[in-house]
Amino acid sequence: MANAWRRNQPIKILNPKNLLLFVCTSLLLLAFLYLTSQTPQNPIIPANNLKKNPSFNGDSFPDRPIKPFDCYNTPQAHPVFANIVEGLKYPFLYSLSDFGNLPEKPHKNIVRTLKGKPFRRPDISATVQEVLEKMTGEEGRKGIFVDVGANVGMASFAAAVMGFKVLAFEPVFENLQRICEGIYFNRAGELVEVFEAATSDHSGNITFHKLVGRLDNSAVSSVGAKMAFKSNEEIALQVKSIPLDEMIKESEPVLLLKIDVQGWEYHVLKGAAKLLSRKKGEAPYLIYEEDERLLQASNSSAKEIREFLHSVGYRQCTQHATDAHCIKTN
Repeated sequence: MANAWRRNQPIKILNPKNLLLFVCTSLLLLAFLYLTSQTPQNPIIPANNLKKNPSFNGDSFPDRPIKPFDCYNTPQAHPVFANIVEGLKYPFLYSLSDFGNLPEKPHKNIVRTLKGKPFRRPDISATVQEVLEKMTGEEGRKGIFVDVGANVGMASFAAAVMGFKVLAFEPVFENLQRICEGIYFNRAGELVEVFEAATSDHSGNITFHKLVGRLDNSAVSSVGAKMAFKSNEEIALQVKSIPLDEMIKESEPVLLLKIDVQGWEYHVLKGAAKLLSRKKGEAPYLIYEEDERLLQASNSSAKEIREFLHSVGYRQCTQHATDAHCIKTN
């Protein structure tokens, strides 16, 4: 019988095709075992470690004049994926949803993610952690971090993963979506309180200019918003505005105040006059963007800001690129 099984016919288990399949499977298994056995260079801090920071006592935030942004009922941005931010003593996860669908020439951080590399660390994240660690360590102070112009939360989450409570202000809805994702990713719901508002020297509504296709560079000033991206379409929005002095209780300690509002810094500072007038040891460390072109677009200047800060006791400021760092000396 032509098709009958022959007892002496050898079984070809090591033919080239089977051998190649065996080698590939073995390599994949070895790679998997290697990757799962490695300890990350920047492991995420476990959620139960957050309460070990002396600035966090487990109490809820006090009542505010306006309600916090409702992350739970906010439409989810997509696609949903995140990556760890590299090179930080206290690492955190950052949502990459703002990059949208993969374009023909993807953003450099998408390329890094596809290669298995962490997200490039923004300077502000490292700066916030260094300042807070020094203030609580060497100086033994306690308090919250106030983030004005929070954008997508690079400064807010740098503080939150250290265990600090964060008061964040951001008027752009798309940015608020990313902050909400960061709250979920970093288990920071008890630490980050975010408000859909701009801060200024008066309460009410102000016109805010948002650039289509950008999550940064939105500004109160139309000129300031388009200064770096002149070809982007601009949309004018009415957003809620409130002074920091109305949002922060006099009894609430503030360690660090960071302001990055594309030229509107003077108005934010004027609205925080009571906070900044606190005595040395109780007044916050101040970081604000001091870009003369953006300030002039909002009818103010670096000189005007420095004079105001001097009047409330901030007489020592140092320049770090386009940021100014100021402390109270008396």
